[in-house]
Amino acid sequence: MKLLFWRRPKVPVLRLHGVLAARIGPLNIEAYGGLIDAAFRAAGKGGTVVLDIDSPGGSPVQSDLIAARIRRRADAAGARVVAVIAETGASGGYWLACAGDEIVAHAMSVVGSIGVRGGGFGFDRALERLGVQRRLYTAGENKARLDPFSAERPEDVAFAQALMADLHERFKAWVRTRRGGRLRGAEGELFDGGFVLGDRALALGLIDRFGDLDAVLREVGGERARAQPFRPRRRGLLSRLPRLAVEALVEAVEARAGPRL
Repeated sequence: MKLLFWRRPKVPVLRLHGVLAARIGPLNIEAYGGLIDAAFRAAGKGGTVVLDIDSPGGSPVQSDLIAARIRRRADAAGARVVAVIAETGASGGYWLACAGDEIVAHAMSVVGSIGVRGGGFGFDRALERLGVQRRLYTAGENKARLDPFSAERPEDVAFAQALMADLHERFKAWVRTRRGGRLRGAEGELFDGGFVLGDRALALGLIDRFGDLDAVLREVGGERARAQPFRPRRRGLLSRLPRLAVEALVEAVEARAGPRL
């Protein structure tokens, strides 16, 4: 058997870029479930998978589904996971980074934003000024809760705030579980929903050290290592336009005060 000494070592890299969303954008479990499995198969038992993260967040469900899939495959393979934050690893993007056994970022990366946001618009007064009479029929006292064309009710505001508070607690619990004793600083600063730059993130224990993707690849695979990327295939723009238009319309119609990371 002839050894191919010129062959460069490959390091599996999961490219997690974009907004986390079930319907729009590439970053969701439907697009990445199979890619996660393939990346860990490529790494093999006891290998290393690198997460290339650049995401401002989005859906809390998709954040959890992707991160949980990564941890299950890593634990099953006894593999190490290194998360590398490029420009942004905030909110749901930071949730993904916490799936790593180690988090690496640039000193000027945007990191953290461990919080939840929600909101929307109220059009009830606009309808009144336009002389439009809305006729809404429901079965169930709260079926039209947070409806943008109805006047806001205090009980609906309290409901939304309680929902976001529960999601926030889940986010904090995930970060505590993954970062453990590495976290430093008061909880009010760690979990107030604000984002910080990489140098402050290092002081707070939100990341482990400074670095970039190229440096991590060389640490894992040696000086000749190159990335073996795992990412969804991008279709041509013309083929994607009809789908993008439909999805944008559906998102606009369904827009409500849903919580987002």
